[in-house]
Amino acid sequence: MSKDHLELGDADLTPLTGAATDVAPLGRASAKPAHELTADEDRDLVDWDGVAATAAFRELLAAKRRFIIPAVIFFVVYYFALPVLVGYAPGLMSRQVFGVINLAYVFALSQFFVAWAIAGLYVRAAGRFDRQSQEIIRQAKGGR
Repeated sequence: MSKDHLELGDADLTPLTGAATDVAPLGRASAKPAHELTADEDRDLVDWDGVAATAAFRELLAAKRRFIIPAVIFFVVYYFALPVLVGYAPGLMSRQVFGVINLAYVFALSQFFVAWAIAGLYVRAAGRFDRQSQEIIRQAKGGR
């Protein structure tokens, strides 16, 4: 605590504004960064219920469903096909493919590549979803 602070007889232990430890110094010349805004300061004037009711937003949700639901169903079926085939078609799955490596091992390893392929396809689709959502937000904020 500063000597001036003690001379005033103030028992307040709050550091002085503008101290090195002050995380949000008062009197800054520029606007606060977005991560420092309070809820009241960060209010936007967009009617999000109205945005959710627009055709563009409903189309965005439909496009996401058209990708996500089939991708999830495909992967779950592909994933559980291995234990089902090993249980109900052991002769097929034990068939040698490369030396001592059988079809079950190849199928199990292929699941990694299928997961990566689905992830890659989703990244590409997510770019389209992001562009659509940015356009919806731009329109909601009045084209700013």
